[in-house]
Amino acid sequence: MGWRIEDVALRMRDGTQLAGVLARPEEGKPPLVIYFGGNAEEVTSYAAEAPQTYGKRAALFVNYRGYGASGGKPGEAALVSDAAETYDWAARRTDIDASRIALHGRSLGTGVAVQLAAQRPAKCVVLTSPFASALDVAREIYPWLPVAWLLRHPFDSGVHAPGLQVPVLILSGSADTLIRPHHSEKLARLWAGPVERVSLEGFGHNDIDMHPGYAKAIAAFLDRCLG
Repeated sequence: MGWRIEDVALRMRDGTQLAGVLARPEEGKPPLVIYFGGNAEEVTSYAAEAPQTYGKRAALFVNYRGYGASGGKPGEAALVSDAAETYDWAARRTDIDASRIALHGRSLGTGVAVQLAAQRPAKCVVLTSPFASALDVAREIYPWLPVAWLLRHPFDSGVHAPGLQVPVLILSGSADTLIRPHHSEKLARLWAGPVERVSLEGFGHNDIDMHPGYAKAIAAFLDRCLG
């Protein structure tokens, strides 16, 4: 069975144009994984790796506002609103099984994925290097600055986690010095639904996906949750 890469152009309610790609098996009506990347990620570059990471499932990669070929200016409220509109666009497609949609966020994208999971039905959520609060992460990195005044986009995932009953896979790198593992563990403790944890020893924030167990853990989790 072959794969097809489809260019995606989405116009948001406010007129902002977002650009991305949809990778999907050529046959059938597969489940879908929607990916939300980290800061400065050009997410469409991951489309070719979708079969290795997500198995025989479609995967949608849409760049945030101001990223890649997407227009506009990023901000927490806009990113979360765009995520909901992107989800709704995908759920309306007749070649996608809208009853089996999973969300995958990485770093900054975990804050988007968690808020989307609180707004739209997801079968499961995958979080790579997540945090309970971006503000807490910033305080730890910049303890000498009045971060609470400076950080206008706190991405407070910990507020939403107690209301989320869906299964979650949390992947963290033991050598991550940007979002240290205790931030991921805090979110795991707050999550209401089933939690699976994978710690990838010796890997950090930017190379966690290079660990040989990274894609295997995600694919196995999706096998269990999406079938």
